[in-house]
Amino acid sequence: MSEDLLISKMKNHGVRPTAVRVMVGRLLDSADHPMSSLEIEMALDTVDRSTITRTLAIFSENGLVHIVEDGSGAAKYEICTSDHNEKDSDMHLHFHCVNCGRTMCLPIPIPAITLPEGFTAESANFTISGRCDICNKTKL
Repeated sequence: MSEDLLISKMKNHGVRPTAVRVMVGRLLDSADHPMSSLEIEMALDTVDRSTITRTLAIFSENGLVHIVEDGSGAAKYEICTSDHNEKDSDMHLHFHCVNCGRTMCLPIPIPAITLPEGFTAESANFTISGRCDICNKTKL
């Protein structure tokens, strides 16, 4: 997305678009996979770790990113595609390759789950682990 659209999205989510926040948002938006804070830190070597951590916390608190727990021990972040008021529409499956370590979004919605009476879902994290298409092609 364009920088103007990213800034507009940040404002719609209640995030003040500082220079660093725009840099982190642009990086996440252009990534082809959810990124860990370490990957972000390595890509933005002029921004210190604590600033990145605070930025990701603000993004998460305001629904601008969602956190992917893929079993690797490192939380990964990706820009939400939905509007702030439609966070359920952004819930989709993720795949974590146990061979190469990549985590990627799959364009498959999370299946509907009926919870017991009295329970209310606020988020869902659905990650499938296995070997990705590239690793399967190079399997000996």
